[in-house]
Amino acid sequence: MKKVLITVCGRAGSKGFKNKNLKIFCGQPLVYYTLAAAKLFAAQRPDLAVDVALNTDSAMLVDIVAQKYPEIRHIERPEELCGDTVPKMAVFQQTLAEMEKLRGEQYDYLIDLDITSPLRRAEDVKGAFTEKESREDLDLVFSAAPARRNPYFNMVKLCGDHVEKVIESPFTARQQAPDIYDLNASIYVFRRDFLAENKTGILWDGKCGIYEMFDTGILDIDSEEDYQLMEVIAGHLYENMPEFGNVKEKIRR
Repeated sequence: MKKVLITVCGRAGSKGFKNKNLKIFCGQPLVYYTLAAAKLFAAQRPDLAVDVALNTDSAMLVDIVAQKYPEIRHIERPEELCGDTVPKMAVFQQTLAEMEKLRGEQYDYLIDLDITSPLRRAEDVKGAFTEKESREDLDLVFSAAPARRNPYFNMVKLCGDHVEKVIESPFTARQQAPDIYDLNASIYVFRRDFLAENKTGILWDGKCGIYEMFDTGILDIDSEEDYQLMEVIAGHLYENMPEFGNVKEKIRR
């Protein structure tokens, strides 16, 4: 049986949006949406051995998780991994190493689910994992959405006293430009050995693939405005696209 570690990582505090990982979203703690998605994935794939670990230095976040999900393993984040410039891969690696030490065996994959993406659907986690599982040549699959702006066509950069296109090109219509995607940081699926052996903290050291998510459902919450907008979007999606409600229903149950 293949073994999968799901990580849920969140620092105490946040410079961009204070205590964002402790927020209540649509009536439930924000982190519950990510943990419910992890639980639904495990239920959808009974052929896998799935563990879930919370990596944090926040005692308050640990308490919130323990109230509803006492079985989730807490991995204490050391101070040296709490800085603003620490690559997140270092946190994944620490969690992987600690969990493998506790279990006495290696995992085959690591899936990271970001706390600030409460509107992922259950099938998104399953879909991203299936994409990686079916592609042995890929080291990593991450979630993405079609970009609303294209650097080949309608994005510019400031160059002294004027602007220029980000990428010089002859295109006169957006449809001529290559397809471009925004990384939305919601889901990462790593091949275990690639993650464990990485020395730079850079995703692009490996061969990467994407899983395409529904664009409007994912906006990384990093400000009060993001938070308020996401609650409005959530209300719309819960009412008009029932598949977005399955994670919230899992929390209620």
